[in-house]
Amino acid sequence: MRLRYIATMTGKGRHAGTGTTAFSERQLRDALAQFATGVTIVCARAPDNRPDNRYVGFTANSFSSASLDPPLILWTLSQRSTSLAAFEASERYAVNVLSAAQVDLARRFSRPHADRFANVPFRLGWSDAPLIDGCIAWFECRHHARYRAGDHIVFIGEVTTVERAPGQGLVFQHGHFSATMPLCGGKSVSD
Repeated sequence: MRLRYIATMTGKGRHAGTGTTAFSERQLRDALAQFATGVTIVCARAPDNRPDNRYVGFTANSFSSASLDPPLILWTLSQRSTSLAAFEASERYAVNVLSAAQVDLARRFSRPHADRFANVPFRLGWSDAPLIDGCIAWFECRHHARYRAGDHIVFIGEVTTVERAPGQGLVFQHGHFSATMPLCGGKSVSD
């Protein structure tokens, strides 16, 4: 079965170099949604002045590697996020890479919830942030840099510990969750 997608962005009226865009925010979001991303939950210990919860965490699909030497990763958080101040104050945090079996967790941490960590099994590592059970990888990081970029903050972390487990990763594309699946007869690209 072949699907045909009719693009609504014609390019008509684009004004290169003038700063005027010829597309709507919705068109940009829809085009960006075509890019499949892995799904993570970024966690940190909440500041002492936050008595309602000991930890903060949210679902992020903006996670990416930035450098192998030194080992750096990055992720972004909206400037409107209620947990932004906690992450800006934190010197350490953990990135949990979700497995395909963790769709419910991805949804839970993407929406307001009284205590996102209630009944979620996790352990604490070097970062003193939750390392959620059942994930396929965990990165513990120390703060390296932070940059304002439009309506988000880009966080860059130096990886201090890393672990991985077998399993399929959770993927998000065009508003839907799915699982990673090997192609090419199950062989890796480097085989």
